[in-house]
Amino acid sequence: MDATTDTNRKGRKYDDVLTGAQTVFMRDGFDGASVDDIAREAGVSKATLYSYFPDKRELFLEIIRLQCLSQADSAFCNNILDTPAREALTRAADIFVRFMVSPLAISMHNLIHGEARRFPELAQKFYAMGPEMAMTRIVELFEALVARGELVIDDIELAADQLGGLCKTDLWIRCCLHMESNPSEEEIQRVVNGAVDTFLARYSA
Repeated sequence: MDATTDTNRKGRKYDDVLTGAQTVFMRDGFDGASVDDIAREAGVSKATLYSYFPDKRELFLEIIRLQCLSQADSAFCNNILDTPAREALTRAADIFVRFMVSPLAISMHNLIHGEARRFPELAQKFYAMGPEMAMTRIVELFEALVARGELVIDDIELAADQLGGLCKTDLWIRCCLHMESNPSEEEIQRVVNGAVDTFLARYSA
């Protein structure tokens, strides 16, 4: 997605386009979201929208990319690589769980799942921008913890995927199935603490 880095994308209405598109995509889904509705929600002309994003899928992917990047930056700020294992894992898991059960993330997942068969390149780009990027950051954290002797891991990439799976236990599935829409703080902490405890029971030095 080279176009997303073009300097001409960063016009005055760029943020308005992203905000409007996010609202419409979450409300109407990828297929139901029209360029007219997005332009209207953003308060811009279609010509302005197309000057930033000539393709609707490109706009959708940019929203996903920015959200995933924001979550990764939040999880890995404040020198997390120098933080003791339990604290670092708890911080990363807490941010990950909260994001995964948020309405935005659930809508993203459902949209991608619904469009993956028709647009496989959409799913591939989503994977690269979301799960793959998150796993890369987790691997970086694990490598630091292994180097310090706090974790013992033979297959770091598998362990990173396992932590992600533990964070999706129970609560995420219920949110995806619309059985849960507003998880309580107690429910979130139950998943976070359970994920960290289980992971450390397997990999702690």
